[in-house]
Amino acid sequence: MKVAYWPGCVSRGFTPELHGSMEKVAPLLDIELVPLDRACCTGAGVIAEHSQELADSLNARTFALAQQVAGADLMMNICSTCQGAQGECQERLDASAEYRAHINENLAPEGLEYQAGIANKNFLWVLVEEIGLDNLKSMVKRPLTDLRVGPFYGCYIVRPTDRLGINAENPRDTYLEQVIETLGGTTVEYAGSQKCCGFPVITMNKQASLKQAGTHLADAQDADADCLVTPCPLCHLNLDLQQPLAGPVVGRSLQMPVLHLPQLVGLALGLSPKELGLNKHVVKPTAVVDWSTSVVGAVGAGAGGW
Repeated sequence: MKVAYWPGCVSRGFTPELHGSMEKVAPLLDIELVPLDRACCTGAGVIAEHSQELADSLNARTFALAQQVAGADLMMNICSTCQGAQGECQERLDASAEYRAHINENLAPEGLEYQAGIANKNFLWVLVEEIGLDNLKSMVKRPLTDLRVGPFYGCYIVRPTDRLGINAENPRDTYLEQVIETLGGTTVEYAGSQKCCGFPVITMNKQASLKQAGTHLADAQDADADCLVTPCPLCHLNLDLQQPLAGPVVGRSLQMPVLHLPQLVGLALGLSPKELGLNKHVVKPTAVVDWSTSVVGAVGAGAGGW
């Protein structure tokens, strides 16, 4: 499967282990990544607050670049915040030919034009809807036996449900649980799995942001999770990078590893922790990589390491 690949800003800046692990995992899933290197930031909803036309022009430009990738089956991102921001823009662009034509005037100097209807999917959706869970299961070389994983969706990939296409046919708000189970892991239920991580308010009210993150981490810890997994690098930043600061805010000692989705998939497909960049995390995922504790089953000698 060939995809026009939009890694986003954060995965190549603050969380390079996300972009790196996706590049390692893609060939194992028979995904050919064609990076959209000329694409720019989605705006993450912030630019739209100041100029909707600018935000829509930026995203229409990315869609137009994706449509130029010959033979691509769809456009894929690895950031659920990007998914949300792009989905909102695409909804407006596709709803009005007149507005779309106006936005395309802004793209014309680059010789670009967005045609309505491109399929844009987060990696999580690609796993379930394009690769398929049965196919994914057949690729597993190292089942995540007894690994207790808490899903953390964040905001932008679970609401609004209509825009995100969440329905009985596509229960996308359960896909993380389905993937965890397919990889051989155990899903841990806890209160904050579909709540905001707190990142959007961190520059305005850091205390509130840290309290949100700390509460979710503590809830997962109380549920005996070995780690969390998220499809959003911004959530990862608040839950991992800010975790040492969040603990004191909620009055707890927190030590909860937070994995990017491609990292969890990569572990099950046989890649080593070092290949997946697990050594880059602020909170070291000891529970995941300490093979001597048998948290992750069926690991061959020498497969671990940082």
